[in-house]
Amino acid sequence: MIQSPAPVPFIDALRDATSLRLPGSGLAWLDAARRENLEAFIAAGLPDTRAEAWKYTALRALGQRRFALGDAAAASHSVDPYALTLPGIDGPRLVFVNGVFRADLSRLETLPPGLSLQPLSRVLEKDPEPLRFALSRHYREAGDVFARLNAGLAGDGVVLRVAPGVRVGKPIHLCFAGTPTEGDLAWHVRNVIELGEGAELDLVEHHLATAPHKHLGTLVSDIVVCDGAKLQHMLLQNVAEESTLIRRGSVHLGAKSQVMLHVLELGGALIRHDLHAELRGDDGRFDTRGVFVMRGRQHIDTQLSIRHQALNTASESTWRGVADERSRGVFRGAIVVAEGADGSDASLNNKNLLLSALAEIDTKPELEIYADEVKAAHGATVGQLDERALFYLRSRGLPQAEARALLTAAFCRAVFAALPNETLRDYFSDALLAHLP
Repeated sequence: MIQSPAPVPFIDALRDATSLRLPGSGLAWLDAARRENLEAFIAAGLPDTRAEAWKYTALRALGQRRFALGDAAAASHSVDPYALTLPGIDGPRLVFVNGVFRADLSRLETLPPGLSLQPLSRVLEKDPEPLRFALSRHYREAGDVFARLNAGLAGDGVVLRVAPGVRVGKPIHLCFAGTPTEGDLAWHVRNVIELGEGAELDLVEHHLATAPHKHLGTLVSDIVVCDGAKLQHMLLQNVAEESTLIRRGSVHLGAKSQVMLHVLELGGALIRHDLHAELRGDDGRFDTRGVFVMRGRQHIDTQLSIRHQALNTASESTWRGVADERSRGVFRGAIVVAEGADGSDASLNNKNLLLSALAEIDTKPELEIYADEVKAAHGATVGQLDERALFYLRSRGLPQAEARALLTAAFCRAVFAALPNETLRDYFSDALLAHLP
């Protein structure tokens, strides 16, 4: 007797989602793209650990949950504006609560010339055609399963464009806040960001919770950095401890463009961050610095993929991981130097610290080279605190817990030494210390 497959509540709850009225509904090309991506997600289902991209991240528990599709009351939730602020960041701000744009919490009154910053929902109403290429994309890779879901259900997000040659003086603050609802909620946000030739921008991406909840959020960002442009991207993630957040970012770099990304991952029960960068123009540079710190039963999975496709491109990636109690971390860093990308210089380093015998971090550096005259290196370590350094601090009168926290903080803080905004750098350090055991 052939048994039918067991029902998956997560998937079953999506079967009627094609009838949802999202911003932009009625646009034939957008409706078709949403429907095809959602149907592909439902047909494929959630990946299991046999899929290489999800080998170390099990989704069985997520598959047994049901989420409400959107928050109709998002515009009326009470949110303390002070909770959304970051020290040293006082420029334009776009705020989303449970995936819905909140004009009352945003700051869009005095945008500098050459900067366009709007919620996706408004752009879809007024001038959707320029977004057709980005929003019509189909995701077919096994690792992009949640990007497929996002493409099927995202109705809001960020559309940010900087005109050629414009240097935006103050950092732009993108704030994504989760707040409790009667039941568990799923929200989906799509960001489209473009820097014109020679433009410069500092961007702060901030994920937080106003109170405990168990929501699921997905966020997909497409970032284009044209020739000679410079992007400084700072990302702070400190969502509710029982929530799930899955992000996918793609960055395309033109000739002589530069991107620097700083990441601090702290909150969440299940966090997944897929970041893909393609250096398409000669002399482009892409650097990343990241820290992920876990405790309890947290699970944080970072997937970094950098592809060098042009002459004399460079990338440098430095990541640190810390796991305590029964938490688990995953880091995969893949560098590909494509044929013809001669003169590329690429390095990747991932060091990890286990603070408990029950904690685990799986790290997998990868390097593929198909070009000549290339300089490339990669490495990864997993270890524990230096007992000699710990003994030294304790011999000077520090309690063991304080000595361990001090050494752990020093291990992580080195990653943020190059963060140009000193006030924000101090805030990152304070948030890191507060999260450490």
